[in-house]
Amino acid sequence: MLEVLLFFRAVARRRLLAVLAGVAVAAALSGQAYAAQATIAVAANFTDAAKEIGALFEKATGHKALFSFGSTGQLYTQIAQGAPFDVFLAADQARPKKAVDAGFAVPGSRFTYAAGKIVLFSKDKGRVKGETTLKEANFRKLAICNPVTAPYGAASVEAMKKLGVYDKLRAKLVQGNNVSQAYQFVETGNAEVGFVALSQVVRRHGGSRWIVPQSLYAPIAQDAVLLKHGANNAAARAFVAFLKGPEARAVKEKYGYGAGD
Repeated sequence: MLEVLLFFRAVARRRLLAVLAGVAVAAALSGQAYAAQATIAVAANFTDAAKEIGALFEKATGHKALFSFGSTGQLYTQIAQGAPFDVFLAADQARPKKAVDAGFAVPGSRFTYAAGKIVLFSKDKGRVKGETTLKEANFRKLAICNPVTAPYGAASVEAMKKLGVYDKLRAKLVQGNNVSQAYQFVETGNAEVGFVALSQVVRRHGGSRWIVPQSLYAPIAQDAVLLKHGANNAAARAFVAFLKGPEARAVKEKYGYGAGD
C-alpha cells in the first residue's frame, strides 16, 4: 500500500513540474512577444540625456529605444524622405508641427518634452567672461551650429545680433552641422570658444562658460511627436509616455533642461 502511495505521489510531482515548466516557457515567450523596439530620431543637443533615458526606459518596460542623432533640420529631411523613424525628438517646435501638417506624424501626439539653453563655452579656464568675451573678440574662431538646420545655432545668432556683435564676429565663425559638432570644435581646439547647449557642459568640470541670458534669444522649446511609422508600435508609444514621466523628467533636469509639458 505504501509503495502504491509513493508511486502516485511521484507521478503527481512530475505532472506538477511539467505544468510549472510550461507556464515558465509561456511566460518567457509572452515576454519576448511583448518586448519591442522603437527607432527614435533625436536632436543632437539631447544626446546624453536621451541615452540615459533610454537605459531607464529599457529597464522599466523591457522595450528598447534605438537612437539616431543629428540636427533637427537633417532629421526632418530624412523623415520626409521616408526614413523609418518611430518618434521624432526635435530641438524646436516648428519641425514636429510641420511633420504633423505634412502627414508624417500622428495628429494630437505633439508635446514639449524639454526646454533648452545656450552657453558660451571654452575649455580654457578664465577665457569666457560673459558678454565681454564676445565684444572684445580676443579669439581666432567661434564655433556655432548651422542656424538654418539647428535651432541652437539660430539662438546663437539671435543672441549675437542682440548684443550687436554678429557682424564683427561673422568672419570668425566656424560652423558645425549640429550642436554636437560645434562642441567638438571647441573640445579639439579648432575654436577657442563656442555656443553649445547647456546640457553638454552642465556636468563637466573645468573650462569657462557663460549661460546666455534668456532675454537674448527666443526660448528653445523642444517638441516631440509620434510618427506615422510608429503609430502601431508598442515600444514607440511606451517611449512617448515614458518621456513624459518622472524618471525622464529627473534626467532632463540633471542635464539643465526645463522639463517641458
